Amino acid sequence: MTQPYDTIILGAGAAGLMCALTAGQRGRRVLLLDHADEPGKKILISGGGRCNFTNINTAPDRYLSANPHFAKSALGRYSAQDFIDLVDRHGIKWHEKTLGQLFCDGSAKQIVAMLLDECDAGNVAIGLGQPIRAIDHADGEYRVTYGDRTVTAPSLVVATGGPSIPKMGATGFAYDLARRFGLKIVEPRPALVPFTLGGEETLFRSLSGVAAEVVARCGKTAFREAALFTHKGLSGPAILQISSYWRHGESIGIDFLPDLKPNWLAEAKRTNPRTAFRKLLATHLPSRLAETLADRLGVEGDLGAQTDKRLDEAARRLADWRFTPNGTEGLAKAEVVAGGIATDGLSSQTMEARKVPGLYAIGEAVDVTGWLGGYNFQWAWASGWAAGQVI
Repeated sequence: MTQPYDTIILGAGAAGLMCALTAGQRGRRVLLLDHADEPGKKILISGGGRCNFTNINTAPDRYLSANPHFAKSALGRYSAQDFIDLVDRHGIKWHEKTLGQLFCDGSAKQIVAMLLDECDAGNVAIGLGQPIRAIDHADGEYRVTYGDRTVTAPSLVVATGGPSIPKMGATGFAYDLARRFGLKIVEPRPALVPFTLGGEETLFRSLSGVAAEVVARCGKTAFREAALFTHKGLSGPAILQISSYWRHGESIGIDFLPDLKPNWLAEAKRTNPRTAFRKLLATHLPSRLAETLADRLGVEGDLGAQTDKRLDEAARRLADWRFTPNGTEGLAKAEVVAGGIATDGLSSQTMEARKVPGLYAIGEAVDVTGWLGGYNFQWAWASGWAAGQVI
């Protein structure tokens, strides 16, 4: 016997849970499936275990996609405030960190528990720990076999995310399934991921553990946040942010002193000519970083011993220090994946595939990637809500 439902949702992560609770509370018979043994695994590890569940500065321009307009509809109809209201109704205490990032005061477990409580309110059936064995589509029905059960529904929602953090069980399942139904895939690549350095840049590995506030640039995009030197290369929020915009072979620019004017060294020479260049640099940067940069610049002695031209050149390099990463730390360390199921095959209103009635794709599986700081969760909530309104 096959058991009928109104919708089957594949993936019990942020987007899948939101879609399930939204549809369930509309009176739909919902089955939520995941091969993992518990729901919301990525939610649980996010934000250092406190879940950076949204960002109050959410706007479509904080997202990357081949179609930058695609996310506008869902984000506009389910806002960060809508999710905050849900969190507040459940009595979950939260706080704002830098740049509009919201975190639980307690634990990410509270967010998962909230979502499960809301699923219970919608009588959502949840099946965990069983791999999907087969998916078929005929006569307007999707047939899914998992474990020793077969279920059917007129709609199927792909919410299995991308392949980032494979140790959590993440796979490219969503892409394989989408291709089967004729949907295109924008080439996936690691995003919000540390850079690795090679060649001349390897000397920066000696700075492992040193952090500084910088402006990181790639093309016309720039982020001002902390950068962290690692034994493999560069990480920290500024680097993770800019990595989403980087393509292999491109250079990255770092402004180590974003608050200083272009001629600050020449001015310092006139007011304090006997100050050593290294000593001055160390007043603005961590000492180990100042020493390494001074070595690379080759400026020795007091400021008064330098020409203005040489000091201006040193200031210019410090404001736009160029390096070319030899790669990233890959999917294992990427917080999300850029690319995914192409948006031109989906409705921005409902997330339904244009040419495959009843098939929906939401969350990270879709070619919409947010900035660091709660934006990807907000896309999960918004896209899951949009599909949950109509399935």
